[in-house]
Amino acid sequence: MLTSLDKSWGLVLGVSSGIGRACALAMAQQGMNVVGVHFDTAAMDESVTQLREKLSSYGVRVHFHNANAARKTVRQEIVAGLAELTDGAGLRVLLHSLAFGTLVRYLPAEEGTAGISGPQLEMTMDVMANSLVYWVQDLAAADLLPPGAKVFAMTSAGAVQHLPSYGAVSAAKCALEAHVRQLACELAPRGVAVNALRAGVTLTPALRRIPEHHEFSRNSARNNPHHRLTVPEDVAEAVVLLSSTTTSWITGNTIGVDGAELLAAGSSWAGGESGS
Repeated sequence: MLTSLDKSWGLVLGVSSGIGRACALAMAQQGMNVVGVHFDTAAMDESVTQLREKLSSYGVRVHFHNANAARKTVRQEIVAGLAELTDGAGLRVLLHSLAFGTLVRYLPAEEGTAGISGPQLEMTMDVMANSLVYWVQDLAAADLLPPGAKVFAMTSAGAVQHLPSYGAVSAAKCALEAHVRQLACELAPRGVAVNALRAGVTLTPALRRIPEHHEFSRNSARNNPHHRLTVPEDVAEAVVLLSSTTTSWITGNTIGVDGAELLAAGSSWAGGESGS
């Protein structure tokens, strides 16, 4: 059964760009109030202001925090204010879309360079994977994840594929998917669903930071059965659809939102057809 998202609340971690931004807009279009956390410099002020104004134009309440969502004190402060902000109703949606990690190779690529360091590896794991657990822990302890709530974490095909600079992020995505499975089981008695969304290759600011992204994106668009890359709005549509369900029976999954891109990756028919 589907239900309205009107007047409910969503918390988006990584709201200012890419998939987080698109999801916030789609949620607001459905009448959902949005709390957003982003971590940006002054160069992004105009873009963030425009996003906030666009969200508000749908008649919803909007609260943004420019802070590091992976920091304990930031998380505690935001969680503490959510009970009053939501009038005790809690969240309908938690979207974890934090894309900040090192793109340093494990081993030196050439003489005079350094391989990945312990702090770099640990930071990537903490921001892109472990922070999901910490947010869910605090929200659950504050009774802000009521029955029917949905938790989404953004993963990628990089969890099972190789790119030279993607090792630390790939490891974090694997851990993130494991966290999703564990949280889904532990939150099941509460009626809360937890799923990872595996978006296809999407031209977000995070992707453009990957050194190999040009060739990787071209290959992905060629091989995708739809003959295009995923766009943030594809993921946003999935978030809204899944958030509108009343069931918690769809939980613990890694759900592909990629137009079957991963299935077709490297297949001869996909490459041949797109080149014809």
